Amino acid sequence: MKRPLKLDLAMARYIVAQKAKGRKLFPFVTMLEPLEACNLRCLGCGRVKEYTNFMSQRLSVEQSMDAVHASGAPIVSIAGGEPLLHPQIKEIVDAIIAEKRFVYLCTNGLLLQEKLDLFKPSEYFSFVVHLDGTKKIHDYVTQHEGTYDAAMAGLKDALNHGFRVNTNTTVFHGSDVDDLYKLFSTLTELGVEGLMISPGYAYKEVSDRELFLERQESIKVFRKVLDASNNFPFYNNPLYLDFLRGERTYPCAAWTTPTYTVRGWRKPCYILADEHVDDITELLDPKLWEKYGPGKDRRCTNCMMHSGFEGATILEAFSRPRDLLTLARKGR
Repeated sequence: MKRPLKLDLAMARYIVAQKAKGRKLFPFVTMLEPLEACNLRCLGCGRVKEYTNFMSQRLSVEQSMDAVHASGAPIVSIAGGEPLLHPQIKEIVDAIIAEKRFVYLCTNGLLLQEKLDLFKPSEYFSFVVHLDGTKKIHDYVTQHEGTYDAAMAGLKDALNHGFRVNTNTTVFHGSDVDDLYKLFSTLTELGVEGLMISPGYAYKEVSDRELFLERQESIKVFRKVLDASNNFPFYNNPLYLDFLRGERTYPCAAWTTPTYTVRGWRKPCYILADEHVDDITELLDPKLWEKYGPGKDRRCTNCMMHSGFEGATILEAFSRPRDLLTLARKGR
């Protein structure tokens, strides 16, 4: 299964329209976190610690849609926390899809079989199941035995019911490349739409910071993981994959993926929250980004997250015909 052509066309039209309006900074994807509560405590996750005092809070459907409208992006990634714990997750998803925006619902998969009947297959909707390795490694990362089996069972059920399904994998220090190959081979054979991949980021709230990759180590690992001879269906665009391999350089463009939580918009980005604000325009101020990014803020030194750099690859491609052609051919 390939991602819908309609999605790529919608994004291209949107970017052209924003540029025609003279906007220099604008969102590509709205990162919506309608709750921070989760049924796991994974290694490497900073959210459950960062939002410890806000675990009982939930965004309403109206609050969620206000954030979607404030951003205006054609794609909405719903994360958290575990979105399937939200009592109104169906209503939130339905409201976004009704506006013909594309929804990616990120889940650890534990509740996927139980909640599957809440949703209907649609070209505007995809589950994104988080898997960091095969059974032994994934269960270790999630700190809970049986999570791999549960996630895979939910993933297979969703595929069998005709849903678009993608996966997301975080690569950590010491990640077993051979195990990742086994995981990606299994997922490819099952027919997932695509494999999303990203290096882990060392949140200040995470105690085990040895898990995370420094930039040069990331490049070495991704040169192995992203071996083109395997022909895995990576979902990230090829320019970003080149960036991960160290073959291209890009500036951070984290404003392309603003994140709205139960506390408001994270400022400056999905990774860092020096504060939370009510007005998204604070995230789209060019002066703000004079302070953040590699070489500007030490916390950004090793960041290669897709939330900060994949948008930059797309923006630069619009001024480089060859790169734009590369993007146009992606998945076709």
